[in-house]
Amino acid sequence: MERVTTVVVGAGHAGLAASHFLRGRSVDHVVLERGEVANSWRRERWDSLRLLTPNWLSRLPGLDYDGPDPDGYMTSGEVASLVSRFARVVDAPVRTSCEVLSVRPSGDGYQVTTNQGEIECRSVVIASGAANIATTPAFRTEVPASLTQLTPLGYRGPSELPDGGVLVVGASATGVQLAAEVRRSGRPVVLSVGEHVRLPRLYRGRDILWWMDASGVWDQRWDEIDDLNRARRLPSPQLIGSPARDTLDLNTLSGLGVELVGRLAAVRDGVALFSGGLRNVCSLADLKMKRLLAGFDSWAGVTDPVAFEPTAVAASTRLQLDLRGGEISTVIWATGFRPDYSWLDVPIVDEKGRLRHEGGVADAPGLYALGLPMLRRRRSSFINGIEDDARAVVDHLAKELTDY
Repeated sequence: MERVTTVVVGAGHAGLAASHFLRGRSVDHVVLERGEVANSWRRERWDSLRLLTPNWLSRLPGLDYDGPDPDGYMTSGEVASLVSRFARVVDAPVRTSCEVLSVRPSGDGYQVTTNQGEIECRSVVIASGAANIATTPAFRTEVPASLTQLTPLGYRGPSELPDGGVLVVGASATGVQLAAEVRRSGRPVVLSVGEHVRLPRLYRGRDILWWMDASGVWDQRWDEIDDLNRARRLPSPQLIGSPARDTLDLNTLSGLGVELVGRLAAVRDGVALFSGGLRNVCSLADLKMKRLLAGFDSWAGVTDPVAFEPTAVAASTRLQLDLRGGEISTVIWATGFRPDYSWLDVPIVDEKGRLRHEGGVADAPGLYALGLPMLRRRRSSFINGIEDDARAVVDHLAKELTDY
């Protein structure tokens, strides 16, 4: 039986940041990766995907962006290269093609079973990602079998879709990006819109995420938020990392010819049923955007407001779509993601598949998490949010080892 103090599960940017700080604390450890370093960026992203954050903001501990395009947005391949470079810089003890099959309590720590053998350890850092499994509604089984159904984890590009119209379900960052790409390929697209976060790509000449970073919005801590569970479930903002730094919102999609409908509530007898509340949902998103931008203006000390057109919603939107009628050949479920904890044999996952933790300290001695939405701050979901999170989590881990 191999023994090590700490096992880190996952060699993405979160697991490698944990390794960086564990080494700094002289904690012996291994990083177990089921595939390659940055595996999800290499294997589970669509071809045209780019980061939502500008390059200058994609900072990792000890590794700032030093390329020629600070205001650009990395492709998935470039992100994989960045993370691989980070692994070399921190000299992380990564074991690739090492799949974790189970983690269970053992003695004063844990026993980790992998496809390469058994490891006993005192502590485990779960950094296996927040988007391992695409979430879809139970009524997807009611979609006619003649239609192709995809999630973003299986989508690569429009050329691989069958001929015909496409229903995209979900209008956060992923949904609006896929709707725009598919529509530009010449296919009819219907976009089902639920709760969403509308943001401009640029505001007063600067990237909207510059405002988030500089004004301190992203620094709000998890223990300062009134409804933390809701905050962690908020959809990702409607943004795209295009070289042209374009805004991609529902007005843009309508201009491309995408048909907007309400939230998909059910599929019955092959008919998709949509909510009639599209106008209200869009008005609420517009209002929240205005409030956020007004907060930025107040922080910056400017008083001249910038006007944005409200989201244009047709006087009447269709409430039903017969999926058997030939209008639609593909359904893309852009309805969110969740982590995969099927290998975690410790009772700290709730009924919705979410890990119970406080700022990355899991609800079991010696278990920690990194890389989850709003883990310790609002910036936790982004690459540059991992440094503070990983430092704090490893500080707690190291103190527990010392106090033991």
